[in-house]
Amino acid sequence: MTAHIVETGFPPPSLLEKAAKVLSTFQSAEPRLTLTEVVRRSGLPRSSAHRILDQLVQLRWLEREGRDYRLGMGMLELGALASHHNRLRRAALPHLHALHESTSHLVHLTVLDGTEVVYLERIGGSDDSGVPSRVGGRQPAYCTAAGKAILAFADPALVEQVVGQGLRPRTSRTVTRPETFRTELARVRERGVAFDHEEAFRGVSCVAAPLRGAGRAIAAISVCGNGTHRELERIAPAVLGTSRSVWQAMFGPGRQKRKPTARPSGGGSAPGVPQPAMDNMMAWLRFSEWM
Repeated sequence: MTAHIVETGFPPPSLLEKAAKVLSTFQSAEPRLTLTEVVRRSGLPRSSAHRILDQLVQLRWLEREGRDYRLGMGMLELGALASHHNRLRRAALPHLHALHESTSHLVHLTVLDGTEVVYLERIGGSDDSGVPSRVGGRQPAYCTAAGKAILAFADPALVEQVVGQGLRPRTSRTVTRPETFRTELARVRERGVAFDHEEAFRGVSCVAAPLRGAGRAIAAISVCGNGTHRELERIAPAVLGTSRSVWQAMFGPGRQKRKPTARPSGGGSAPGVPQPAMDNMMAWLRFSEWM
């Protein structure tokens, strides 16, 4: 490393930078590249390029056929998911701002990643600094209003996975009994909204509505704040209305009411509604019209 710094004035590239260089060689119109072509385009030593190519194949980011390499399904899945999330965020953003203005509370847009929720957007002001959330941050789904809103309309197997991992108490108010948790999800399905009464963080209460048509939820919109539990019932209709407005912005009014078409047995969601986003990222590819 010292010799490299003396020779070039810069530290050697990290493994991540080298992998990025390898992947960038596949940006051309040629779908297949040999090791020699990757070395020439990336400028990496042959041994380094070969080692990185093998690792990317193991990760499914690349595929190998004989001497040729090409982009793999892992990259397609990530690209489709990123495209979907970008479209979701663009459609939701004006409605999230309107909800924040009407409630004066912090607003989140979240999706499910396995058994956790991930924050795609956070709309709030300096008064909301006490709510420990950030764009890209994660929280266990079972103790958040947004997570419960999505899980209520998720595959039952996913709910059992969440329960099986343990409903560990985050605060004294966290729901930790499996039967109580299942009952609460059933109540969410009846009311259309989910609540978090200081279950993830002390002093922070939330109400959330799933973003969905007639099938499984693809995201959730929530309103949170310090000590707002008395206002949750009042805010709930506005949150539910916002989720419906975002859905219509993405798919148009009445789209979810189309008559179902023939589909293979075992499909559980309505036409136009994907399987849970992060459980099976390939599901998004079946809805390429969204992208």
